Amino acid sequence: MDRESSTKIPLIHSPSPNRRPMLLFIVAAVLFAFLFPGISADLIGIRGINWDKEESVNAAVGVVAADNGVCSEIGAAALRKGGHAVDASVATAICLGVESPTSSGIGGGAFMVVRFADSGEALAYDSRETAPLASSQNMYATNLKSKSEGALSAGVPGELAGLHAAWSKYGKLPWKSLFEPSIALARDGFEVTPYLALKIENKKEIILNDVGLTEVFAPNRTLLVAGDTCYNKQLADSLEVISMEGPSAFYNGSVGEKFVKDVQRGGGIITMEDLRSYEVMVTKALVADVMGLTLVGMPPPSSGTVGIAMIMNILGSYGSLDALKGGLGVHRFIEALKFMFGMRMNIGDPNFVDDSKFVSDMLSRSFGEKIAKKIFDNTTFDSSYYMPRWKQIEDHGTSHFCIVDGDRNAVSVTSTVNFVFGSGVLSTSTGIVINNEMDDFSVPTEISKDSLPPSPANFIQPKKRPLSSMTPLIIVKDGQLAGVVGGSGGLCIIPAVAQVFLNHFFLGMDALTAVRRPRIYHQLIPNVVKYENLTALDGEFIQESKEIRDFLEERGHELISNTGCSVCQLVVHNLQNTSLPWKNVDKEPTNVFHGMLTAVSDPRKGGIPAPEFSRNPNTNDH
Repeated sequence: MDRESSTKIPLIHSPSPNRRPMLLFIVAAVLFAFLFPGISADLIGIRGINWDKEESVNAAVGVVAADNGVCSEIGAAALRKGGHAVDASVATAICLGVESPTSSGIGGGAFMVVRFADSGEALAYDSRETAPLASSQNMYATNLKSKSEGALSAGVPGELAGLHAAWSKYGKLPWKSLFEPSIALARDGFEVTPYLALKIENKKEIILNDVGLTEVFAPNRTLLVAGDTCYNKQLADSLEVISMEGPSAFYNGSVGEKFVKDVQRGGGIITMEDLRSYEVMVTKALVADVMGLTLVGMPPPSSGTVGIAMIMNILGSYGSLDALKGGLGVHRFIEALKFMFGMRMNIGDPNFVDDSKFVSDMLSRSFGEKIAKKIFDNTTFDSSYYMPRWKQIEDHGTSHFCIVDGDRNAVSVTSTVNFVFGSGVLSTSTGIVINNEMDDFSVPTEISKDSLPPSPANFIQPKKRPLSSMTPLIIVKDGQLAGVVGGSGGLCIIPAVAQVFLNHFFLGMDALTAVRRPRIYHQLIPNVVKYENLTALDGEFIQESKEIRDFLEERGHELISNTGCSVCQLVVHNLQNTSLPWKNVDKEPTNVFHGMLTAVSDPRKGGIPAPEFSRNPNTNDH
């Protein structure tokens, strides 16, 4: 990464001044409209909601594909008000922290890639959690469990800072307005989705062991189930203060003070100085050319962009798309994955380690060709063959969404609190789920089952960011937006995003089929292929074919079934169709292509995308 191009943005300033039963949802919306008469029904997410929507939608103007239908709609509503894709990103992200707090929220961190259509400029906003100032390399030496459980596992949250940094550059709508729909949901209640209900049931012991989580997800110590109404009034209050005072309310104000007090009460070491000194890292996006397309993504500490590039460079060396098809194509893909995971743990936070040689190799076409020569079509090998040096860090759940607006500006965002419900602690005074991102660091006392040592590049240092698998990507072809993609699921993200990318852009599948298609996973150690065998939340059965499984077993792969590992969202921009009914009449003609957009939310999590069919041009910039 070019150190000269990076910008650190501190957060001590305020914003510019400027399937629940439908009846219950409308009642909540009407109450909200009465309390806040200036907010239209369009913005709070009533207009256009169809609870029977499919997981794919086409639109000529703009789209939002999140893993939660309500949040997709709230993001699309911001677009309809004339907002930039970044406005919709803020609205969508804040909503996900309310509706899907198992995976994301302002108590965690995020990666955001933004591409501005007119100039082609692409920036990477790194708002990943950082190690607290009081942290140290050996802080978990006597209690490794506290690295993942409890408030001591919390890194300094960055999501809110990153959202505000991007909004300050690109946003058109008032900051406050982007929070109002989610404030209403948190205060007036939202329906527990089947996915949230599943996670509540799976994590019931963690929930019932924490006062804050119990208050929200098990009132009267009774676990919420699908269709119940969930309230988080403390979070609503926190979001309302932040909407009026800006991120400084969290990083140097009353919300942050309450949050820190709760973290410290639980044994954590985050301080107000940690919050005040948090900086968003803004750099040029990392660009990689692969097989005629350009990947635009995050630089390290994300291993996603470099990981996808390495896989594609290996597969591209075969010189024919036919080489990627059928069982043999799957075998080659698995082998490429294993070599990528062998390299991945050499990556770290570039502000603390020099990983430039490894990044250069992973982006190199010639290096990919060299690795491809080590792949044999008739067999696989022991893990040691793929040159692993370090123990893998198994990062966990996240949430991803993709947005394209009417000007063809694009945003790809992956956010996280790491484990389901993060550290297993919810701040009682703020309603915020506390992350456990410190578990994504390596520590000297952790040795893998294969006796691999932990990676020194990923050891804890104050203010350092841990290695991540998050892979928010924007795809460009011949200078035009071709798509947006990303996924959730920790260590499974890179394999999943790579398969969706291959399925659509190279194997010719339509967008929905590319996401729906059964996936395989490998993480090198253990040396096992995991294949999907699951029923999605929409009732669809997803399983890799017996023909492919038999082909892999014949080549020595050990296979086990998996009930779900990653969830992907995808937006495709049709670069063939130019005869669309909508155009931006408020601007001079540009060379920006306006094709039909297709947005897909993964059925594995029950997400629903939302369209922008038309917009209100009477919008005041913030």
